[in-house]
Amino acid sequence: MKKVWLALLVIGCLGLATIAQTELPADVQAWVNNVRAKYAGVTIRVSATPHPSIEAFKAMTPEFTALTGIKVEYDEVGPVELREQHFAAHTAGTGAFDVLMTDGFWIEEYAQKGVIEPLRSYLENPELTPAWFDWEDILPAYRDTISSVKGEPYGVVTAGESRFIAYRKDLFEKYGIRPPTTTEELLEAAKFFNGREPGLYGFVSRAARGIYFASGWLHILYQFSDGWIDQKTGKVIADTPPVIESLKYWVELLRQGPPDIATYTHEEASSAFMAGKAALWFDATAIAGWLIDPAKSKVYDKVGFLPPPVGPNGWYGGLAGWNFAISSDSRNKGAAWAYIVWMTSKFNAKKYLACGGVENRVSVLQDPEVTSRNPELYSALLKTFEAAANLAKKGMKWIPPTWLSFGVLDIMGDYGNMALMGELTPEEACKRAAAELRALFGQ
Repeated sequence: MKKVWLALLVIGCLGLATIAQTELPADVQAWVNNVRAKYAGVTIRVSATPHPSIEAFKAMTPEFTALTGIKVEYDEVGPVELREQHFAAHTAGTGAFDVLMTDGFWIEEYAQKGVIEPLRSYLENPELTPAWFDWEDILPAYRDTISSVKGEPYGVVTAGESRFIAYRKDLFEKYGIRPPTTTEELLEAAKFFNGREPGLYGFVSRAARGIYFASGWLHILYQFSDGWIDQKTGKVIADTPPVIESLKYWVELLRQGPPDIATYTHEEASSAFMAGKAALWFDATAIAGWLIDPAKSKVYDKVGFLPPPVGPNGWYGGLAGWNFAISSDSRNKGAAWAYIVWMTSKFNAKKYLACGGVENRVSVLQDPEVTSRNPELYSALLKTFEAAANLAKKGMKWIPPTWLSFGVLDIMGDYGNMALMGELTPEEACKRAAAELRALFGQ
């Protein structure tokens, strides 16, 4: 059944793209005509990293170009190289890129350093941003956190995400194991399946040194502690017993995975799960489509989904993801914004989803036509967002709220990975990381 549904999604994406030009509502056609009159013949460049959202936008690009006359080029590099590319282009000031795919981890730093444009003037201009774009329909948790800095919008979310669990339903049923709901049960299940069958590991997730390890550690950090930094006082607390305990747990969980897991990004972790090499996967909700895509996954019809587990400190989930932002150095800001409006609008939200994109809008998550396609997935997503809301209720953000957040993540991820590799104990890793954080913040 899933295979049929996914095939229909692809057909739906292509079908929508071919009929849209002759069936546009009057207000949409008026906007298209205005954009075409201004920007036909312009070429914009999008700096991005490989991701399901980018695949979807590429599928939608021929229609956008046919309608507006704006040509689009995509320059894709790895996630770490992406940030380096953005800063190199900004330093050069050549306007090499017009649209920047920006991680929610980076948005505060980018705004602080003037890499990207503030968007309020665009959003409040009805000629540039028509009603059918509908800013308010974007999930508030994304709109007000990973896309904004101190209440000012700097990006439009393209792939908002939390973190949840995928598991092999066939294996859990075969061995009579109950899907885990707590951190303790998750570790027990990972240990049970690790080596249970030839070539099978218990668990996969991102764990490569630096930001990857840190963003993986964040999967469960708040289940054990209040984070690396006290978000009320700014005091570094990365060497407190609850944080050390969280790292001990995460390292033990990762050691139920493949021997090279310390080099894994989200891509390697997902590839291992899709190849049938792991019983459990804990990573970004935005990647879930890969896991159930028969063109990518050998286990597409055997996958179940679960919200993040409850831990000793409570039940929490992440809020992260990707945005489109306008480069402050762009020579084609009007055309760049037209591209962002079209691709991320409420009008095109279901088309974007049909092309393999990610659910970012309230209207999509409340649409029975969408949610009925995979009730288990959408049930897990809603529960995951509920867990994420628990952190917000405490007045806390999942990503440390500082323009130095990338430095925080890099430090914690470096030392956390050393603990995984056995180069340091978790206690030593946390103490050394905390010392560097205090130096970073001048404490």
